[in-house]
Amino acid sequence: MEFFANFITGFSVALQPINLMFCFLGVFIGTLIGVLPGIGPVGTMAILLPVTYGIPPTTAIIMLAGIYYGAQYGGSTTSILVNIPGEAASVVTTLDGYQMALKGRAGPALGIAAFGSFIAGTIGVIGLQLLAPPLVAVALRFGPPEYSSLMILGFVVLTYLAQKSMAKALMMAGVGIILGTIGLDTMTGMPRFTFRIPELLDGVGLAPLAMGLFGISEILLNVEKKIKQELLTTKVKGLFPTREDWRRSIGAILRGSASGFFLGILPGGGAVLGSFVSYALEKRISKHPEEFGKGAIEGVAAPEAANNSAAQGAFIPLLTLGIPSNVVMAILLGALMIHNITPGPMLVKQHPQLFWGVISSMYMGNVMLLVLNLPLIGLWVQLLRVPYAILFPLILYICLIGAYVINNSVIDVTIMLLCGVVGYLMRKFEYEPAPLVLAYVLAPMLENALRQSLILSGGSFGIFMARPISAGCLLVAAGLLFSSLLPMIRKKREEIVAEAKEDE
Repeated sequence: MEFFANFITGFSVALQPINLMFCFLGVFIGTLIGVLPGIGPVGTMAILLPVTYGIPPTTAIIMLAGIYYGAQYGGSTTSILVNIPGEAASVVTTLDGYQMALKGRAGPALGIAAFGSFIAGTIGVIGLQLLAPPLVAVALRFGPPEYSSLMILGFVVLTYLAQKSMAKALMMAGVGIILGTIGLDTMTGMPRFTFRIPELLDGVGLAPLAMGLFGISEILLNVEKKIKQELLTTKVKGLFPTREDWRRSIGAILRGSASGFFLGILPGGGAVLGSFVSYALEKRISKHPEEFGKGAIEGVAAPEAANNSAAQGAFIPLLTLGIPSNVVMAILLGALMIHNITPGPMLVKQHPQLFWGVISSMYMGNVMLLVLNLPLIGLWVQLLRVPYAILFPLILYICLIGAYVINNSVIDVTIMLLCGVVGYLMRKFEYEPAPLVLAYVLAPMLENALRQSLILSGGSFGIFMARPISAGCLLVAAGLLFSSLLPMIRKKREEIVAEAKEDE
């Protein structure tokens, strides 16, 4: 009965006209930026963060969430038609999707990507709705020591799964922690690392930081790459897959949905890892592995399903524990905190309308995306013809306006531009910005939880090992760090990173 009561509560919020409108706006923008190679969902959400200041928090989160899972849908279009992934999670789709297009089967490839995404997205929302309440019940038993250890475990898992060097990821996490401590000390009220600049007393804003690291740096990188806008000249027809296509794809869609959902819950997992793992799984169990990379429809169905269900799964740690599992969730966490809403186990009790409303809006968003993706394929193809010489200056202009209007501050614009240049150099030298932003968001929460724990224990660090959940998290974190030093595991990790680079 509780499930249906939550279901009704959620839909009473999601079906409100303003929420439907912003849900549509979110999935439309998400599809758009998924189709257009370049900016990506992280940069887009960071750019639109200032827009959310003037709308209700539930509506704002519904729109931002729509951008995230909408981008997973849109990314498949460029992967299949142009062989350029519009979004990182769609990299694997290029392997077989573009080959299908070259063989004149662009329509079925786009169709199975859209239907597979819809099925996986729906399964992911149902999983989110079923798993969230029991996890909230578990999370209510957490105290400051458990939260501290869980966040430390999150940092370690994130750096362990980093695509580049683990040492560099740890360094970036350290920089993020330092940035997160800028401003007034929450307990003593003393300024820290402000260099007597009054605007820094409130700390470095999430929006300028994320817009610079992901938005501006992405523009600089794309300008440098000189991406060729080559479109497939053959006409896209036959969007509905045949019975044989469905027979080969349905198992891949269901397996991709399951693996993507659970990998999405892991810190550092997310849509990218889900799509890679599901593709590797399908290739391993297929009776015809030699067809993969040459236009196998399972190679499109599985990763597209996985990246969509992973996008839904990533909401579980954010909504139930208040801990973001990836950088997109970190931006959503920032959006919630801007509205004075603290995500975590109390969210469902204090803000049930927001909690269930956001989840239920995903059902609506998935239906909207199916409608957007199939009939509007022609429109998306035309959008790919927009010259980057027009697109990128427009995005830069929006970034500058967005950074300024947050506080009407030139300092925020300066921080954004500075972070843009730093982000560009970081990517050039293979330093990932994601651990930095996640650490920046988590640092104040970790600091408060650590201080509260030490106050509870009278200054003894033994409290972290005296409580079973806390001790378990720390032991797993230590095990992961230790395992990365073992030659065999380190070699295996380097092989996985090398394979990912080859696929990119």
